[in-house]
Amino acid sequence: MDPVVVYLSLAAAFGLFMAWGIGANDVANAMATSVGSRALTATQAVGVAAVFEFAGAYLAGGEVTSTIRKGIVDASVFAATPDLLIYGMLAALLASGVWLLIASRRGWPVSTTHTIVGAVVGFAAVGIGLDAVQWGKVGTIVMSWVISPMLAGALAFAVFNSIQRLIIDTEEPLRNAKRYGPFYIFVGSFVIVMLTLTKGLKHVGLDLTVLQALGLALLIALVIAAVGMFLINRIKIDPAADREFHYANVEKVFAVMMIFTAASMAFAHGSNDVANAVGPMAAVIATATSGEVLQESPLPPWVLLLGGAGIVVGLATFGYRVMLTVGEKITELTPSRAFAANLSAASTVVLASFTGLPVSTTHTLVGAVLGVGFARGIAALNLRVVGNIFMSWIITLPAGALLAIMFFFMFKGMFLDQSFLR
Repeated sequence: MDPVVVYLSLAAAFGLFMAWGIGANDVANAMATSVGSRALTATQAVGVAAVFEFAGAYLAGGEVTSTIRKGIVDASVFAATPDLLIYGMLAALLASGVWLLIASRRGWPVSTTHTIVGAVVGFAAVGIGLDAVQWGKVGTIVMSWVISPMLAGALAFAVFNSIQRLIIDTEEPLRNAKRYGPFYIFVGSFVIVMLTLTKGLKHVGLDLTVLQALGLALLIALVIAAVGMFLINRIKIDPAADREFHYANVEKVFAVMMIFTAASMAFAHGSNDVANAVGPMAAVIATATSGEVLQESPLPPWVLLLGGAGIVVGLATFGYRVMLTVGEKITELTPSRAFAANLSAASTVVLASFTGLPVSTTHTLVGAVLGVGFARGIAALNLRVVGNIFMSWIITLPAGALLAIMFFFMFKGMFLDQSFLR
């Protein structure tokens, strides 16, 4: 069989596996707050994510993708032996898919970005040499483990406290929820639209200046807030429900607001994180078909389709485990608490997009959920679950690296004698 066909087939299979892992883990925890707060059922969350994650991945996933994901390795090292890049990227995809399967099966919300980073670093450092790794970039990523969840947690703490002061701890919480609800929708929509414009749609040639993105985001956010106000005013108030839970009708307002954040975050997430799967795929495809290492290459549309489909299937088949951990086991979530967490996580990623800090959606969202829990007191947190999550974060990078090293040498042993890229 033609080696090119073999490499392309393996890239497609492993890329689909990796995309499945992103859906099972990353997308699941992005939707977890909506499910855990009962704003959406698990079926509704899968439906929303399926539409908006796929749309984000396919429409804004990227026309041109760097063959060396995030500049972690030095492309010039592979100039004389492009075969090794193929083996390494195949190993990174397979290793990441395996680790995400293990983590998702145990309900651990880990970072798909750090998984693929660990895998690429592993095969490059051991299979090629320590000089092949851009250690400065790796150090920045490690710093983001601490910075992003702390920042998201602090923002969530502040946002939830503002909700308590303006709405919950007032004499007329329902009236104030209707009054301030559209404002929160506006703020949430604005930061998420800015995230999409600055990090997502630039891949489809929409290269906006900061002022252009700001103006467009303000306009879109105003429209979304107007739609939110219309839906909030149509909420049927049930006085009997308030006798069982004083804030039952107030939480209905936040449940409407959560639908907007769930859909928007799904689109933004799909546009960004699909690259974790299609980036290494693009490297294999470009190298195998051209016979040399290219810094940039056109991304075939079928690659984005494959990535988007894999993400949706992963969420639908296995995502419930991670949704349960983030949405229910860390702290009890209501729509108002979940909205504060989502808004804060999105704000953190937007801030990171301007500073260039590579943060993880997983880490920011978990940090935001912890911040909401802290706002209610340390007793509101399940510290055992929190400890397990932190431990899974610590072992993600070395786990991805070790698996990638093992698969790299396996592929090298299988294919090196049949090398054709000379």
